[in-house]
Amino acid sequence: MSTATDQQPQQPVQPAPQPQSGTDPVVLLLLALVVALVLGVTGYLCVVHRSLVGPVGAVGGVASALAAAFGVALALRRR
Repeated sequence: MSTATDQQPQQPVQPAPQPQSGTDPVVLLLLALVVALVLGVTGYLCVVHRSLVGPVGAVGGVASALAAAFGVALALRRR
């Protein structure tokens, strides 16, 4: 007497594939370069034109809050 499980061929168990982050290192490098250039130009404008320090600071504060919210939204969306 043989059972049905004895006659079935054994298949190797494959590990579950790891999810890809989908972030290209070149894109991250370009993003870092653009951020550095924008911050450099902003700093230069604030040094040369002292009257722009207040408005640029206000815009920077709002932009940082929006960037943080956008980053959280993207992180939650990828899960």
